[in-house]
Amino acid sequence: MDHTSAAFLFLALAMAILFSIVAAAISFALACWDGATIPAAFARSGVTFAASLTLCLAALSSIGR
Repeated sequence: MDHTSAAFLFLALAMAILFSIVAAAISFALACWDGATIPAAFARSGVTFAASLTLCLAALSSIGR
């Protein structure tokens, strides 16, 4: 499979989103375990989701070059 094909790009994007969701869930669980309130834990997991998705997409964009 060529790394510029649409199927590969959709698969890589799906894996990046899945990785980001797992990282956010772990961050939420750790925040709750630390004693944070639910809104604070959601905020921490949102930041983690955004940061990990940004890093994954930056790595994926460098593959195409």
